[in-house]
Amino acid sequence: MSSASLAVPRHTHPDSVRIAALSVAIALNVAVLMIVMRPMAPQLMQQAQRVPGVIITRITPPKELPPPPPIDLKTPVQPKPVPHTQAVPQPQPVSPPVATTSDEGSIPAPVVAPSNPNPIVDTAPVEATLAYRAVPLKYPPQALRTHMQGTVVLKVLVDEKGVPQDVSIEQSSGFMLLDRSAREQVLQGWKFEPAVVNGHAVRAWARVPVTFNLNEL
Repeated sequence: MSSASLAVPRHTHPDSVRIAALSVAIALNVAVLMIVMRPMAPQLMQQAQRVPGVIITRITPPKELPPPPPIDLKTPVQPKPVPHTQAVPQPQPVSPPVATTSDEGSIPAPVVAPSNPNPIVDTAPVEATLAYRAVPLKYPPQALRTHMQGTVVLKVLVDEKGVPQDVSIEQSSGFMLLDRSAREQVLQGWKFEPAVVNGHAVRAWARVPVTFNLNEL
């Protein structure tokens, strides 16, 4: 083995001069810090004394209210009496008429009005053939110009006085103008003999033909 491989490693020792310098620097820093902090200590104490104390008070809980008295539901409520302001008259019983006897000992019979043998009953209009007084027809001017002619069958409702109350067209003439003209003229100007039942005039339906003829003009 060579002599180099058997060499023992050398341990380095710290430099005493460097250690001394670091110690002096640390001591100086501590001294300076103490000098700076000394005037601030009284101020910190005064500020600590100026802080007001906090007063802690105890909150008293509210008193509990007593429970409401129990309600007795079994007691019925009596209704208040309604004052009677006015007495209601009670119906008086009607006494039946007393029959009186005459000298002969017979009871007179009550007077009864005679009944009408032929009472007038308002019934539905009957159908009848009625005589009538016709008014001369007026030919519509337009029907004359276009040579319209024909026969209209009307159904006329006649009252008890013979006056037409309603007119309807049962059979047309083929021309609406002639149908309308015939209806209006019969309703406004014709007169009828009323129908008679049991000696009394009644309403009745009658069929009336109305003819428009150019040869009769």
